[in-house]
Amino acid sequence: MPLIDPVTMASTDQASVKSQSVELLPTDLARIFTNVHPVLLLSAYYLRFPALIADPITTLLQSLPILVVLQIAYATLCLPPTGSGTSSKPSKKSKLGVKKADTSPSKAITVFFALILSVFSVPVLAGLQVLFGAPITTHIPQTLLSSSHLALLGVFPLAYVHGSDGSKWREILSVYSPIDEVFGGSLGCFLGAWLGAVPIPLDWDREWQKWPITIVTGAYAGYAVGKLAGTWLLKGKRIEFD
Repeated sequence: MPLIDPVTMASTDQASVKSQSVELLPTDLARIFTNVHPVLLLSAYYLRFPALIADPITTLLQSLPILVVLQIAYATLCLPPTGSGTSSKPSKKSKLGVKKADTSPSKAITVFFALILSVFSVPVLAGLQVLFGAPITTHIPQTLLSSSHLALLGVFPLAYVHGSDGSKWREILSVYSPIDEVFGGSLGCFLGAWLGAVPIPLDWDREWQKWPITIVTGAYAGYAVGKLAGTWLLKGKRIEFD
């Protein structure tokens, strides 16, 4: 009889199992698009950068549909939806040798759920930006729009893959989740946004120092770097603080 943890009410064997890194869907299209995806993101951002400097609010708003399309394409073509398990695992069969029906949610439902979670995360991210020094009485549209970009970059892929799994989100928030391209991209996005705030108070008097241009730029660059690092350099590793 398995022992039960009195706090989590889960078996000790189950509680001791560490989560695994996310694997791509086993298709050639997934392997190709996951490498093209950061290039498309950065290219689209680079082409809109002069407009972003001239009019941050309009440009950030008009860029959202492009970002939504790219992130949905990346998720549906490359990532296993929440509830599908590891994509590399073969389908289970019954004793009679018949494959069990796939009970995982459809990709459309998972995309919708991930978008809803991303929308709910926008005010949270905006509040965090204020805590880290964003203007609290001015530039509110800029803060909300930059938070929307952060949510689509850093939250949407995680929500698509992990859904509402509380234990997995605790791992993510404690920065102990195994690194893969999804978690690496998210971590790089938020770290890049944080580093992007460095040039803002400097007295260089440049137009690109306006709020929140450097924040969003750092988020996009950090997302691309973190995603690539999670794919090729750090996959499966964990951040240890002791």
